[in-house]
Amino acid sequence: MKHKVSRPICDYEGSRYSSVFWGKGREYEDQVERIALRRLLPPHSRALLDIGAGFGRLADLYRGANRVVLLDYSLSQLREAQERFGADERFLFVAADLYNLPFVGNLFDTTVMVRVIHHIVDVPGAFREIHRVTEPGGKFILEYANKRHLKAILRYFLRFSRVNPFSQEPYEFAPLHFDFHPAYIEGELQRAGFKVTESLSVSFFRVPWLKRHIPLSLLVSLDARLQKPLASLRITPSVLLKSVARKGEANAPRGFFRCPRCGSERLQEGSSALLCPQCRAAWEIQDGIYNFKNPRDF
Repeated sequence: MKHKVSRPICDYEGSRYSSVFWGKGREYEDQVERIALRRLLPPHSRALLDIGAGFGRLADLYRGANRVVLLDYSLSQLREAQERFGADERFLFVAADLYNLPFVGNLFDTTVMVRVIHHIVDVPGAFREIHRVTEPGGKFILEYANKRHLKAILRYFLRFSRVNPFSQEPYEFAPLHFDFHPAYIEGELQRAGFKVTESLSVSFFRVPWLKRHIPLSLLVSLDARLQKPLASLRITPSVLLKSVARKGEANAPRGFFRCPRCGSERLQEGSSALLCPQCRAAWEIQDGIYNFKNPRDF
């Protein structure tokens, strides 16, 4: 699933992610992540950006948003999302590179990124770009794969694993699949201009034996009760953070899209493409999906 642009990207194009990965067996993970996200989402948003939205697994939670942008690198994933939410005029579907988001600065008051950062090779660069498009005081809700979870700690002390869960360097356990130390993530968020205000620990019982033998409703209920009280321990395989974009005086957005190739914010909408008069790039609109991956010249 690798695709090389300016940086290597994990591309889910053509995958059966919704049916294979999120098929039978991951109901527990889906439900506890939804509980955590509901707790962190603001009740109302002017404009919400879901980065790595895929097939729109979590998009039904964004009822409080006036405008919702589902962004993913995979066109096939976005087509699935479009089938589910295309009838809702609040939704916009955008194919783009996270490292070069096709939006003007300060556009969104809420940005969400769940189950994406573990594919990111340049975390500082990604956080800087997210900070650019998030307005001052805007919320950034992030989920990350925790390197220092309880199972990893036990395996390390019992010498079943040589991976040190206490070192702050990201651990690439498979190509373009990373686990992160909490201090590393929170430090990079701070350097990018975010202040962490709330955290939740999620998936306490992500153990195959437990999921097979304990009723799903009981596992979900217990997880929901523990997410906040034990958040500071950071011992679960998944952690969700809410942070606020810290900025000085910032200009209000004057448009919506910007050209990923040259940075111009004066794109003109044609019948089937967004046209950049500065660099002559044409970004196609394909069946309602704005495609910012491979422009043609006009």
